[in-house]
Amino acid sequence: MPATSIRPADPDDLAAITRIYADAVRLGTASFEIEPPDLAEMGRRFAQLREGGFPYLVAEGAGEVVGYAYAGPYRTRPAYRFTVEDSIYIAPDHQRRGIGRALLDTLISQAQARGFSQMIAVIGDSDQPASIGLHTAAGFRMVGTFEAIGFKFDRWLDTVLMQRALGASV
Repeated sequence: MPATSIRPADPDDLAAITRIYADAVRLGTASFEIEPPDLAEMGRRFAQLREGGFPYLVAEGAGEVVGYAYAGPYRTRPAYRFTVEDSIYIAPDHQRRGIGRALLDTLISQAQARGFSQMIAVIGDSDQPASIGLHTAAGFRMVGTFEAIGFKFDRWLDTVLMQRALGASV
């Protein structure tokens, strides 16, 4: 297996990011979106996060983007400005190879370096043991579950909330 490197995302990565996210939307429950956004919308989201000073990363292996992660605002009200929510997506044929962990570890480090104090994981579907396990291994703790809060693929889905302090957080 070729080595995977983690680096900041740039606009040239958006086509691959859009494809990876489209697979997650169409095939999985990590995202509660029903229709995948197009390249222009993904570009708008990317620019908004970058302009806001949030870390946005890609995992690259053999010259192709195989996953990505970013931290974004947990909520928009000013009192939440030191808290971020993480998002991690891996191409289906590259999952379970440690790429998610490498992305999450780097994301945590970069969010901490940018002065954020808390990271929240909002995991779509309580039947996501890989994502829950990934976050647990990275130091997140379970804080709750919203039951039957989303409806996708003709079934009700839970949302799992996990939290991790960054740096010298209270």
